[in-house]
Amino acid sequence: MAERFSDIGKVEAIDQLYRLSAYHPVPGLTYSADKGGKVHTAARMYLEGIDFNLVYFPLKHLGYKCVVGVVGELYATLAHPKLLNVILGISAKLDLDQIKELWTGITVAAKEHGFEAVNLDLQPSNNGLYVSLAATGETSLLTDKRRMAAKSKDLLCLSGNLGAAYLGLQVLERGRKEFEKTGDQPDMTPWRMLVGDYLRPELDAGVVSKLEDAEIYPSYGYFITRGLSDALKRLTRDSGLGAKVYADRIPFEGNSFQLGKELDIDPISAAMNGGDDMRLLFTVPILQMEKFRRDFQTFDIIGHLAQPEVGAVLVTPEGVEFPVKAQGWKEADDAYLP
Repeated sequence: MAERFSDIGKVEAIDQLYRLSAYHPVPGLTYSADKGGKVHTAARMYLEGIDFNLVYFPLKHLGYKCVVGVVGELYATLAHPKLLNVILGISAKLDLDQIKELWTGITVAAKEHGFEAVNLDLQPSNNGLYVSLAATGETSLLTDKRRMAAKSKDLLCLSGNLGAAYLGLQVLERGRKEFEKTGDQPDMTPWRMLVGDYLRPELDAGVVSKLEDAEIYPSYGYFITRGLSDALKRLTRDSGLGAKVYADRIPFEGNSFQLGKELDIDPISAAMNGGDDMRLLFTVPILQMEKFRRDFQTFDIIGHLAQPEVGAVLVTPEGVEFPVKAQGWKEADDAYLP
């Protein structure tokens, strides 16, 4: 019979979860920045029913994804992960074995991405499961000093395909509805890559070190979790420059257009306005283009910075420029549709 939290108490539950990992409880998460480097923090909260559905989301994958969702914010600032604070809000429907699965995913991802310590707390929740994370990382003094001001024509470099996670979510939701209606388990095999991009996204844990070793210092970096449009809006706001992205240079998962046709969803719109892709977008000096192409072949160059009056635009293969609009920004109601 599964152990219940009411039987063992919070402290014993936390101790059991720690014993599943290589981490040990610590009284507080503090450290000194190495040689004057900059300290960066990032925080995210994931809520059941809003950010995930436990009907089809394995708890181990959920824990892993939550860590990726916060560590990507550190990588965007060229920071090396150091400390991770985790709070789990647990409803009565979940037992300790299930939370152990969630915690295993969290600690696997934390170890993969080099966190030195992980702090854990458990709280009751009346509204389902929630996962709150706060991460701290450090950018070296040398890296911080070598980041140059962004200039027009600097390259926009993307770490992977876009739109796949959003399409994968639609497949899972379609399958859930089919199962509830017929009782038959839907076949996800044709879309396993798209579903995988949603359930267990991955980031290169060595990306910051590789940039430092190559002596490439992006002027700006963004972690894409709410669509490319949002990242482009933030970039043009922060840099004071314009940005052009070319639709035919955006990378897509192989089955994206086939599934998009089935679901009546344009993959380009999914890339621009969908969520949970968890990709990195860096601006790289154009003079380092050849070096970047050689050393970072998993990245795609999808556009470039431009003069301020250009704004943020998506350029079609025919050369037509559409102003980029994003949810959460002014005039976002009519977000980009090709």
